[in-house]
Formats: sequence, structure tokens, C-alpha cells
Amino acid sequence: MAAARQVLCLWALLGVPRVRCEPIRYSVAEEGESGSVVADVAEDAGLAPAQLSARRARIASPAGRQHFRLERGSGRLVVAERLDREEMCGRSRTCTLAFELLLADPLQFFPIEVSVEDINDHSPVFPDERVTFKIPERGDPGSRFPVGAAQDLDIGSNDIQAYSIIPENEFFTVFIQSENGKFIELVLEKPLDREEQPEMDFTLVATDGGSPPRSGTTQIHIIVMDVNDNAPVFTQKVYIGHVLENAPEGSVVLRVVAIDADEGVNGDISYQFSQSVGHRHSLFTINSKTGEIGIAKPLDFETEKKHELTVQAIDGGGLSSMCNVIVEVLDVNDNAPEIMVSSFNSPILENVEPGTVVALFAVRDQDSGVNGEITCALEEQLSFALRPAFKNYYELVTVRTLDREERARHMVVVTAADAGSPPLTSTHTFSVDISDVNDNAPAFNQTSYTMYVHENNAPALLVGAVKATDADAGPNAKVSYSVVPARGPEEEPCSCVSVNSESGGVFVLRPLDYEQLRQLEVVVSAADAGSPPLSSSVSVRLLVVDENDNAPLVLHPSAQDSSPPSSELVPAGAEAGDLVSKVVAVDADSGQNSWLSYQLLRATEPGLFAVGAQSGEVRLRRPPTERDAAKQKLVVLVRDNGRPPLSATAALSVLLVPGSWDAQLPQQSPAAGEDDGSLTTSLIIALVFVSLLFLLSAAAFVACKVCKRKELSSGPVLYGASSVQSYVAAGAAAGTLPHAYCYEVSLTTGSGNSEFKFLKPVLPSLPAQHCSTGVGGAHAEEFPPVPVTMEDADFESPGMQSVAQLNGF
Repeated sequence: MAAARQVLCLWALLGVPRVRCEPIRYSVAEEGESGSVVADVAEDAGLAPAQLSARRARIASPAGRQHFRLERGSGRLVVAERLDREEMCGRSRTCTLAFELLLADPLQFFPIEVSVEDINDHSPVFPDERVTFKIPERGDPGSRFPVGAAQDLDIGSNDIQAYSIIPENEFFTVFIQSENGKFIELVLEKPLDREEQPEMDFTLVATDGGSPPRSGTTQIHIIVMDVNDNAPVFTQKVYIGHVLENAPEGSVVLRVVAIDADEGVNGDISYQFSQSVGHRHSLFTINSKTGEIGIAKPLDFETEKKHELTVQAIDGGGLSSMCNVIVEVLDVNDNAPEIMVSSFNSPILENVEPGTVVALFAVRDQDSGVNGEITCALEEQLSFALRPAFKNYYELVTVRTLDREERARHMVVVTAADAGSPPLTSTHTFSVDISDVNDNAPAFNQTSYTMYVHENNAPALLVGAVKATDADAGPNAKVSYSVVPARGPEEEPCSCVSVNSESGGVFVLRPLDYEQLRQLEVVVSAADAGSPPLSSSVSVRLLVVDENDNAPLVLHPSAQDSSPPSSELVPAGAEAGDLVSKVVAVDADSGQNSWLSYQLLRATEPGLFAVGAQSGEVRLRRPPTERDAAKQKLVVLVRDNGRPPLSATAALSVLLVPGSWDAQLPQQSPAAGEDDGSLTTSLIIALVFVSLLFLLSAAAFVACKVCKRKELSSGPVLYGASSVQSYVAAGAAAGTLPHAYCYEVSLTTGSGNSEFKFLKPVLPSLPAQHCSTGVGGAHAEEFPPVPVTMEDADFESPGMQSVAQLNGF
């Protein structure tokens, strides 16, 4: 036993440095009142009473029953209930109650052993209150008559010390057969005489060694009989039997045999149990004829491992003898392990370090040997593990970082199994709840948002909403929204956009103008209410939708008050379809709101002129005549394609050149034939001159195109609506269109008529320009330049001209 204790201490020192190896030992007398002080355990353990409360000190008993309690305030160990040594330990020489003083934060054990001292609180008790002996007369002196020994539940000096006969007589004395006082005998000192005294009565007294001593008595009744001089004799002094604890009732354990040398009635033997204190005999039965001992009630190895019985054999003449029977109960694996939880912490934070103690528990098995060896394990658990603490104590600890969002509750099942065959198991489930920690930032349901708002919107207009969710719980999952600077904290956030902090609704705070700001981009942040808070952001792109809020602007002819309207000249010989002028207008809107159409609203001679609905070109519908007024006034209506449409008017002044070519040239006469030679020479010279002029013009045109291409290759030139307007207006102020018109002069011989035709304008190919979302806006976005071909710039092509097409000229 000492070697086992040394091994246990060595294991405790190596494996659990928080355990005191040598137990603290106390002694206390039994039958003490509840609340009696045993000792100052705090002082003996080297602890201050304040530490006991701070470290949640308590008494942990493997047996589960608390015989003592700890006063945390004073550090004293007191009796929790009345102690009965005989009830707890029976007649064992020592009665020690072992338990542990358990402290937490940090975990520490102090083994304590309390020895319960015996007091003389029980009197000797005989098995029978009255014993009758039938003794034949003329019995030989020295004959012995066994009497069931008295039993005293106390031990040591408080046990039975002496037997005596009251009143004393000359026929009998008391003899103690064995050292432990198991058997006593009445010794016949002098032969009896039945005729003189057929019966005799006296008292047998058993006295213990207590102070004061206690005693017990039994009445002895002697009947003197005729001679029966042979008592039964057992074949063995001690019979030993073994039986499994789960043996069924009625099973035979063993058989005792006694032999009597007498014959007849004096040789007939009957068997019976010698009555004694306790319940042992009630567990067994004996056949009075055969001496077979059987099981009367179920046996329990954990309650009592060995039963000692006394069997008496009596012959027909009244002589008897006794023997001891020892029944050893063999253990079977009929008790499952027990799991006793000492402490359990739930919930725990999800960010606790691996190795954190969640629960402390002990295991025990009432079986013995291999049936009492216990192993503990966890069922399919990756987040927790078991760690031996001390003796049969285990700690349930974490082995990795926990994640509440992955799993908010862990059902940890601890299984305790013994080594029996078959093994028995028991389980205990720990429901470990995980508390939330703010470890997840809010996440938007989209990577970016695009919203639309019509220009000229109402203030504080709701245009959409953003949505973010947080995987955390409680305040850590409460999301609030705000607009943050896009390029850093030093930049002020956009003042025209706001977001509702709770719902995420996006509001435009002031009216927007598509012509000034076509789109803007803001950054919305979503932050939770954790400590510290976590946040994430998303880009919100707000596109302004154009409304038809700008009327067409006439660039030519100029409508400025400071400059007088220009007049277009039309020669008298002009033909139908010739180009007179062109109305040039732009619309600041976009899309179909900027598609323009032209219509002749008023004219001095309505049938003389026609206006191209898409091109705005003013042409002659018929040749002018002498009846037409020399000065013609035209009003052209320019209308966009919006809903409702907006319009503007342009006023033109046209002067018809008076006379005709027939009136200006002389009529051909016969004398003209004389001048044919000189006229032919003049025509040749004129043709040569025109050809040279054409070649020079072609060369100049090619050189101009080359220069334009070089300018395009050197870099883009930005043209806005304002630059186009000023460019066209500058030319219009001089009374001419901002592009060259080519005129073709055709002279024919033999006729006094001439032709003067207006040809379509030769337009310069202006470079493409960049389009932006606004003029000088902080959030304007530039788009790549879009090249415009001559087909797009052709005024006579079908369709309507937008601002973008005009900007491409």
C-alpha cells in the first residue's frame, strides 16, 4: 500500500503539479453534532480564508456523500452530519474518510483524510435472549456447551473484554474458545444430578472495556437429561464457499456435514443457523436435513464482499456443535461507470485560447478489478478534448479556436466505459454554448450598385437602397450605413447624396442637372455596433437620366440683338432646289430629346422656299420671278423630339438679285459672226484660267487635309457645346455660314444665257472630342473620344442632328 501511494505521489508530481502529494490528516470522534469543528483546514493548507472564496474552494468527495463542509469565511472544516462509525466502516480497525479540497483559478487539489474514532456507544448483544441446554446427568466434568458469543459493534478497548455468570454456581464456568471471542463455552465443572435438581437457570453476562463499561446478558436454562454422551462433529471447522453476485435466488452455495456417533434419536442431526446480530443470515437459507446452504435474497458485491455464518448441528439428544461458514461473493460487471460533474462553464467566448477548461468531472465504478477500470473518450469531437487532471478527475478543454458563426452550440458527449466483459458504458452530454465576438465585418449583397435618377428631381428623393448583413449576433450584427470619402478621410464626402443609417436607403438631397452632372460615384460604408466596430464599403454609381428641359439653341442665323440679321443673296437665274441658306441649331439635351426637326413657319412667299425637315437647309422650291418681292423674310421653327417638345425660331432675310442674264447680255446679230474669231480666243483663255484655278484649289485642299491629319495625330482637341456655339456664331456675325460654299459658273457659246448653281457645302472634318458628365464637376467621368465620319456629318443624310453629332464637326 505504501509503494502504491509513492507511485501515485510521483505521478501527481510529474503530471499534475497543482496537487499536494501528502494528504492532510485529521481525527474526529463519532456521534459528533452537525457543525462541530474538525480543524482549520485553510491554515493547514497554507491558504488565507479570503483565498477560499476568491478561488471557489469546495469539498469534492468521490463517494458523492458529503460528511463534512467547508466554511469559506473562516477556513474551518466542520461536520456536516452526525457520524456513525459502525454504519460507515462496520468493525473495521480503521475508519478513514478521504476527500479533496478543490480550488479553481488555478486548479489545485489538497487531499484530506479524516479518521473517525470509535466511542463506546454500543452494548454487547447476545444472539439469543434465552438459551436452553439439555445436559445428561452424570456428565463428565469438563464437558463443554457452546453458546453464541455476544457481539459489540464497537472495536478495540470498547469491544467485549470478559464474560461472567451471575449468580455464580459450582457447576459451570465460562471459557472463551478463540482469541477473537467468536465462540464461548459453558464448562461443566461438576456432574449434575437430575434427581437433585432437574433444571437450572442463571445469567451469562458479557462486559466491554469502555468507560463506563457496557454489558449484555442472556438467560441460560439447563435441563438435566438422561445420558447422551456424543455430540455431533462437523467434518470441517471452517467451510468456505464462492458465489457470483448475480447468482439467482435458490442457488446452492455449499453443504455442511456433521457426524454423530450415537444411534437412534441421539444420532439424528438437524442443522440451523446460529442467530446473530445483523441481516447476513437473512440472505441465506439452510436445509435442516441435508445441511445445504442456498441464496435467499440477491447478493451485492459492492455492499458486502464476504459473509460469515455460524451453523449449529443438534442431535436428537440435544447435543450440538458449531462451525463457521464463509461465503465469498465474486464480483461481476453489473455497475456502469458514473460521471460526476464538479464544474461546468457555459457559454464561452468564441475567441478563447485552445486549452481553456470548460468542465471538470470525476468518474467512478463500484465494481472491482478490471470491472472497475474506466476509460473516458469523446464522441466525434474535433473542437474539444479530455485531459486527465488528478486521480479519476478529467478536464474538458478546447483544442482549437471556435467559430460561433459556423456552430453556435456544441453537444459534447463524454463516454465512460469499464474494462468488464461485456463492458458497460455511461454517457454525459455537455451543451456548450458559444458567445459571439465581433469577428465578422458586414458584407453587402452586391459588389457594386447602379442607381438612376431623373434630372430636376425633388430634394431628398429616394433612388434605391443598399443592403449589408453581418454574420455575428446581437449588437455585433447591427449594421449602420454612412457615406464616406472615396479617396481618403481628408476628402469631404459628396454633399448631394445621403444614406439612411438604418435602412440603407440612398437619397439625392438636391436637384441634379444632366447637362452639368451626368453621373457621380459615392462610397457607402456599413459598420456594425461591435467593439471595436468592423466595417466594409461598396461603390454606388448614380446615373442622371436626361429630361427634355432645354429648348433648341439656334446658332445660325444668329439671334443676338447686338448684330443685325444677315441677308442671303439669290440671283435671279437660280433654279428650283438650289441651296439658299442653312439653319444650324443645337439642343443641350441628349438622346431623342436632342433630335431636331425644321419647319418653315412663315415666309413672304411661302411657295418660293422649302426647308429640309432633318437638315435645316433652305432651298428654292421654284425659280424666282420678277413678280416676287426683292426682299424675302423667312421664319423657321426648330423643334426637338422630347415629350413635350420644346422649340425655337430662326429668322432669315433673303435678297433676290434684280434683272436676268438675258437683259444684261446683248442679242446676237449677224455682225456677231464677224467677231467669232475673237470670241473663240477669249473662251480658250477663260478655260485655261479656270483649269489653272481648279488645280490650285485642289492642291490647296490636299495640303489642308494633310495639315488636319497632323493636328489629329499630335493630340485630341476638346470641343464642347460652348466652343462650337462660339465658333459658329463668329462666322454668322460676318453674314456668312461657317463653311465654304462652292459655286460653279457655266458659260455656253451661242447663247446669251448663263447658269449659276449652288453646290453642297464642303464641310471641314473637325477632330473628335471627349464627353464628360458635367462641366468642371468633381465627380465627372471622362469617356474615350468617338470618331465621327463625314457620313455622320452630312446635313443631307436622313435623320436628325444631335449635339453629339454637331460636336463631331
